[in-house]
Parts: sequence; C-alpha cells; structure tokens
Amino acid sequence: MSNEITIKNVNMVYGEGGGHRELRNPARGTVALKDVNLDIKKGEFISLLGPSGCGKTTLLRIIANLQNQTSGNVEVAGGTPEQARKSRKYGIVFQSPVLQDWRTIRQNVELPLEISHYPKSKRHELSEAMLRLVGLEKFKDVYPNELSGGMQQRVGIARALIMQPEILLMDEPFSALDEFTRDKLQEDLLNIWSRSLCTVVFVTHNIAESVYLSDRVCVMSPRPGRLSAVIDIDLPRPRKLAMRDTVEFVEYVSKVRNSFEGI
Repeated sequence: MSNEITIKNVNMVYGEGGGHRELRNPARGTVALKDVNLDIKKGEFISLLGPSGCGKTTLLRIIANLQNQTSGNVEVAGGTPEQARKSRKYGIVFQSPVLQDWRTIRQNVELPLEISHYPKSKRHELSEAMLRLVGLEKFKDVYPNELSGGMQQRVGIARALIMQPEILLMDEPFSALDEFTRDKLQEDLLNIWSRSLCTVVFVTHNIAESVYLSDRVCVMSPRPGRLSAVIDIDLPRPRKLAMRDTVEFVEYVSKVRNSFEGI
C-alpha cells in the first residue's frame, strides 16, 4: 500500500503561557510536539493514543490543516494538507457532533453538500445513503434533541462521510459516551470503515479502544509530545467485541500500556 499521509520531523511550539500563537523562538514557548515522524498507508486505521496534553489532537489538527506546525513537513495524498482540505479529501468528526438544533437530522447531514451547492435532489439521495449506512434512516426528519448522545455522534459520522472523503479524522469521538454506547459505536465504526475504504486517523486516550479498532497504535508520550512506539495490531478482521476477552487481545493491551514513556 502507498502512503496517504507522511509526517516528517514535525515540531509544534506554542507561545508563552501555553497560548495558540506559533512562536519563532522555540526556547521561549511550550513544546507540544517534538520530532514526530510517521507514515500512514492508504486505507489504514491508525490510532493516536496518549494521555491528556501529549499533543495527539494537535497532530490531528496539523494533518487536517486546522493549524500549521512550527517546523517539519506534512504531505497528504502527494500534496499539502491545505491542498487536501481544499480538494475535500477530509471528513472530520469531533468529540461533540456540533449539530444545528434547528435543522432536522437529514438537513444536518446534508450541510456540507448544501455549502458546496449540490442540487436538492442529489443532497437527498446522498443523505439517505449515509443515514442508512449509520442506521438512522428512520430518524431523518427528527431534530437532534430527540436523539441520544450515541445517535447524535452517528449523525456526525454520516455528515463527515457524505462528501466521500479519502481520509476520516476523528478526535476522541466516543470519549463522552457511556461504556455500552461506546462499545456499540466502535463496532458500527468498523463496519462503516470496512465499506467506505477510507484512511482513518483516530485520536483516543483509551488503550483497549485503540487496540480493538486499529491496524497500528501510535503511542504518544507526555509533553513534549513525541511518538514513543508504533505497534502493529495483528488481530483478525472483522473484529467483534468478544475478541476483547481473548488472550491475544489482553497481551496487545499490555504491550501498548508498557510502551508509554514518562508516566
């Protein structure tokens, strides 16, 4: 498989006081990322795993072209992150689905198409397909406050996928959910990913979640954020929740936990 994302010697330094102003003099700032190098293959499911403040969300935002690194280089699909964003190669799912309460579920899912001036008939056709994909076709005409947190997050996933992105970026999308809902959405996500064939970069601080979902777990250690290990997860697919009770799964969880530095 070819590389979809290449990260070379990426550093990120925030201004004094931990603010979000990039600093020309790194000696005076807060180092969020230090010498990060990573190749992500096309169609891979990658987790960025680490404790709070280790820079995993910062790295995701740099890939997404939501902020620029202080130094180093990121290449996405043979171009820059900015080119990838403008070419609509990204779908992004945040920790909160950020739905518009006055719009129906279908209207929320269609929002990227509406902004891109798709005709109404095409918007409806694509939103119907996405809502079927996430199992919410019966709820297309209700409003967000009528759905559970897990269902709202599925709406966010459908909205991220409606432009058929090549890369899905997910920033701790299940961390605010109860354990039962999170388990169900992890299964749903793997089913959706297997059909969409996109590359996934998934930010989490949950070790078991990262092992269950990923082809590789990229372990990030506390500030200055750096990759302390990249661990291949050689578990068969499709994966089911019962796999978590196997000796192999427990061994991978232990291997990932023991790879952290500085904790």
